[in-house]
Amino acid sequence: MIETRNLRHRYGGDDGPAAVDGVSLSIADGEFVVLAGPNGSGKSTLVRHFNGLLDPDEGEVLVDGTPVSEDLVAARTRVGMVFQQPRDGFVAATVGADVAFGPENLGLPREEIDRRVGEALAAVNMAGRRDERIDELSGGERERVAIAGALAMDPGHLVLDEPFTGLDAPARESVVEQLRALRDAGTGVVLVTHDLRDALELADRIVALADGQVAVDAPPAEVRERLPDLGIRVPPASERESPVPGRESTSPEREP
Repeated sequence: MIETRNLRHRYGGDDGPAAVDGVSLSIADGEFVVLAGPNGSGKSTLVRHFNGLLDPDEGEVLVDGTPVSEDLVAARTRVGMVFQQPRDGFVAATVGADVAFGPENLGLPREEIDRRVGEALAAVNMAGRRDERIDELSGGERERVAIAGALAMDPGHLVLDEPFTGLDAPARESVVEQLRALRDAGTGVVLVTHDLRDALELADRIVALADGQVAVDAPPAEVRERLPDLGIRVPPASERESPVPGRESTSPEREP
């Protein structure tokens, strides 16, 4: 479980605005949570506290009941992070070497590392591609390698920050397919996004932020009508004005 208790984070010192302002939240193991909100609402700042990438100004964050500040290694093992730009997290030239980097840093035996790499790549439909160069992959393939790198750490929760940014439709569909498979296999997922077109049907729960505070926290069916008012893009089918059949691709909600 990931838990935040009255979490506050300011940029620019004590007098700066609160990017996250008093957030108390619990995310259970195996739960698929979509953390939604417009740009600047505090989404990325919040999740970077989950494994100690940021330190709170007030409050605390616990992973499996242990404060992150007391066991940073455990938190980063249990909470895998995939950043908005996958290339920012790559540390090796080839697919296999990059996915193996995390387990190697844990000091695991080579047999265990190889097992984790193989299973992680299979989970994102990249099996047999260990020797391929990352800089020769498509955007969707790079996103899947980044997910595999996080999965190789055997996390209880996988946090993805805007994973669909810059992907074309086939790549988005591929990533959605992998996330659905991970959800069905019991991996907890926190998906950060301002656009629910690809994420709504995956979610067990929607947590929406506004000005650094929780504005919505409920199952999708209970809150979907409120989300557009918070600056969150939703699929046309969730709106009262249903699109004309066959014209969904031309709706403003479908524009990139």
